[in-house]
Amino acid sequence: MTERPGTLADTRLTRTSAGSLTGERTEVTSVRGRRLVGAAVRATRAWTGGRVALARAWAAIRRTVRPAGVLALAAATVGLLAGLAFGWVEALVGGVAAGVLLLLSAPFLFQSRTYEVDLALAHERVVAGNGVQATVTIRNSGRRAVLPGRIDVPVGAGLVEFGVPLLRAGASSEQVLELPPQPRGIVRIGPATTVRSDPIGLLRREHAFDDVHDLYVHPRTVPVPSTSAGLIRDLDGSPTTRLVDADMSFHAIREYAPGDSRRQVHWKSTAKTGRLMVRQYEESRRSRMAVVLGLDTDEYASDAEFELAVSAASSLAVRAVRDARELDIVVGAQIPRVVRGRLRAIRHIPTGTPRSVLDGFSGVDRLGDTMPFAEVCRLAAEANERLSIAVMVTGSTVGVGKLRQAALAFPADAATVAIVCDERAHPRTRVLGGLTVVTVGTLDDLAGLLLRGATS
Repeated sequence: MTERPGTLADTRLTRTSAGSLTGERTEVTSVRGRRLVGAAVRATRAWTGGRVALARAWAAIRRTVRPAGVLALAAATVGLLAGLAFGWVEALVGGVAAGVLLLLSAPFLFQSRTYEVDLALAHERVVAGNGVQATVTIRNSGRRAVLPGRIDVPVGAGLVEFGVPLLRAGASSEQVLELPPQPRGIVRIGPATTVRSDPIGLLRREHAFDDVHDLYVHPRTVPVPSTSAGLIRDLDGSPTTRLVDADMSFHAIREYAPGDSRRQVHWKSTAKTGRLMVRQYEESRRSRMAVVLGLDTDEYASDAEFELAVSAASSLAVRAVRDARELDIVVGAQIPRVVRGRLRAIRHIPTGTPRSVLDGFSGVDRLGDTMPFAEVCRLAAEANERLSIAVMVTGSTVGVGKLRQAALAFPADAATVAIVCDERAHPRTRVLGGLTVVTVGTLDDLAGLLLRGATS
């Protein structure tokens, strides 16, 4: 049987099915249809790749061409078109000159990645108000000499820049930078960025390295006497008013009650009275201290007042750590507005070493969305029920009523001290019931006022 062209017999069938679960049908495509589909797919891929390449090229052009370069490019284009179209010699000369400037600027962008840059800090931690030295070592890792360039080193919100001389292959250059004093905080230094640009500033090319350092700028602190605010140098603990059956501090002798340990029987008193008598002790408790710092923006009159509060809290916390006290450092936490009033949160600062304490205080800042100071104190008291000393550090806008309300959150037998930072007030100490309020105007007032209060 002779088959005619164009029938189903001379048609090549391709079957594309993903199975019955996908719901796809088997399709029959001719050779010509397959070629059209393949051409359409290739054209789509080429168009997508071209768009991506054009987007990348446009982004690179935007990063490279400066405003002066855009002006030169526009002058070259307009000048050449006007000169050729209308025969204006002046426009033609201007366009050629602008084009020549662009061509001469291009070689200055070459070899921007042949540098090896090493950034090192003399100290990773400094006190607020002090500068730090940074050493930047630049080495030419290429096989050819590299034209002079520039390196930018971001320092927080600022920028330090310096020039790099002509470096031959394998040569290196070292620059020692005096970084300006930084405010308290965690300052990000780096990454160092090589900048290649022509002398006129038409074109510019940058390459950033991965070397980044965090500079911890600690708050300023003052020595605080270890006996301040009721702190006592104790090895076995300080006695409290709570009576227990076994401890270190002897209190009295009482009559035996069922359940008392036979080891606590006082035999001399038993022989005198004829009744079984046992010893009674006052509970000894290690001086566990809590330092609570408010971070609410409304609690401070100015940024300087907040920095004074951070320095005061840091001084007390460092003294407690050096005295091997059990310490809790509590600050407010950021709370989203949508859950404010329904969520309570605080943040603890590490207390292992004085360095970790100061590192933690370097990262605190004023918060607009946080709990009121009294709520922060309440959560701090709930986190540790066996506090013996509570120090509340806050600003001048927190009144005495709010301080008393915050002090009620702590145990009744705990010594409660409020450090009020007010740069406009005279330093003084007031005793309001069970609350001692210490007002400091400068950080140097803190040690004297606490020592005077402890002595009295």
